[in-house]
Amino acid sequence: MKRSYYLLVLLLIGMIVVSCKKDGMSYQNSFEKSYDSWLNFKKSSGNSYRYMVTSGSWTGMSIETVITVKEGKVVQRSYVRKDIDRETHKPIITKTWSEVGDSLNTHPGGAASLTLDEIYDKAKTEWLIKRDNAHISFEAKNNGMISTCGYRDKNCVDDCFRGITIDYIEGR
Repeated sequence: MKRSYYLLVLLLIGMIVVSCKKDGMSYQNSFEKSYDSWLNFKKSSGNSYRYMVTSGSWTGMSIETVITVKEGKVVQRSYVRKDIDRETHKPIITKTWSEVGDSLNTHPGGAASLTLDEIYDKAKTEWLIKRDNAHISFEAKNNGMISTCGYRDKNCVDDCFRGITIDYIEGR
């Protein structure tokens, strides 16, 4: 009888420990499915791909950064900024640049030069960590791979998203 009791207690403790580890991350199941999709894509593309990160502001300004990765290393970063024309209310390109090789990361602004491995790591260790004061989001609309991942402080009104929005991921 005592032996059964101790086994039951050990089993319950084990379940609590395992469940506590998962409680620190939001969207864990969705993240894991997306990560599996990423690993399949990584293999099929030879770890060579490009993706576009977008961001914007309530003012109408938007930024597109295209990151190109070849065999697991970032080799190019391109940037386009668009603002809203005050007269026509249409978007106009106000700044562009491109960095290749040794010029990588020489311009301010734009998305960081990260591989998707690094993005998935940040998602797991930073953006999807449960926070009492934040709304957390995760979507995988790029053939199962990450498309939106991050959080927004519940008390923030404008431009508060911390994370990443990826419009597309394509093999090279």
